[in-house]
Amino acid sequence: MSRIFIACGGTGGHLAPGIAVAEVLQQRGHDCLLLISQKQVDSRLVEKYAQLKFRTTPGLAFAGGLSQRLKFLFQLFSGFLNSRRLIREESPDLVLLFGGYLSLGLGIAARIASVPVAIHEANCVPGRSTKLLKGLANRIYLPNGVKLRSVPAGIIRYYGYPVRSEIRHILKSDAAQRLKIRLSSKLLVIIGGSQGAKVLNEWVTENFEQMANVGISVYCVTGLGNGSSGTLHAIGNDGSEISATLVPFSDQMGDVLSAADLVISRAGAGSIAEIIRCRAPAILIPYPYAADDHQQANARMHEQQGAGMVLEQERIGELNSEVMALIFNDSLLSTFKLNMARLEAFDSGERIADDLEQLCGTHSRSNSKSFGEVPV
Repeated sequence: MSRIFIACGGTGGHLAPGIAVAEVLQQRGHDCLLLISQKQVDSRLVEKYAQLKFRTTPGLAFAGGLSQRLKFLFQLFSGFLNSRRLIREESPDLVLLFGGYLSLGLGIAARIASVPVAIHEANCVPGRSTKLLKGLANRIYLPNGVKLRSVPAGIIRYYGYPVRSEIRHILKSDAAQRLKIRLSSKLLVIIGGSQGAKVLNEWVTENFEQMANVGISVYCVTGLGNGSSGTLHAIGNDGSEISATLVPFSDQMGDVLSAADLVISRAGAGSIAEIIRCRAPAILIPYPYAADDHQQANARMHEQQGAGMVLEQERIGELNSEVMALIFNDSLLSTFKLNMARLEAFDSGERIADDLEQLCGTHSRSNSKSFGEVPV
């Protein structure tokens, strides 16, 4: 049995793939401890994974003005000390980093302690933590076609984004039943990422009646803390009742995406991976202020693969017409689905787990004690 730290908190895009890999490793008999942030999105997402072990870790993103950045540096140093203590106590065989501020202190502490470091980069533009830690890594997992300067080719693997086992495509009618919603002829799903997207939430309320007139129901995941939940009702042109369901958070994303005829989504790597897994045609609207504009790169790659389309946020006034033109175009939607099936050639979680086992086998410390024996 190998013992593995997985730093994956801060956003759903970091946490979800960490859970996906931990699920595979645990099924194979390995012991995993997932280090997550103190954010609400982390605590909500991990609620249904009682079989996994989590520990909250303090940290702060690198953003804002001078005072905020000084706080970040303090938290980084504090995180490093905490990670060094944790590594001494637990003696992991390997640490796996999914990016973000939680990865930095742990990555440095692991390298100093001669513990192998693996990094997973989800986005088509590598993030700051990946760039800072790349020289310390024994292995780096990248999306297809992404390059990292000054990194030996031998440590890079193109294994994609691991998706949780529960996220899978099911029949639309079964998905709607599991969500307890009644569908009209078409369902439009809106997802703003783990934090939500105010501009997309407002678009729903402003345009729902026009959607309802032509028989389009709506399901919108508004994001935690946005204060938007409930159900809107309207009458379609044929006299039928059409609804728009607004929820702040969903732990049934496989059902949500499987029920959709069309999805409007931000372009985080995690959202795109789940869209592909569930074969959900999508209009991607990249968050324009994402670090290094990585959502734009993610979205363009998805569009170039013939799996969906991209609309800039500055052109959101055109979204209504784009939805109307696409959601009833069954031929084009089918083409998107076929191309998504082609993109998912293998299970990324299984392939990453295979490789991690090799790394652990090379550097194993023959641990027998479980993380569960240590108070959390």
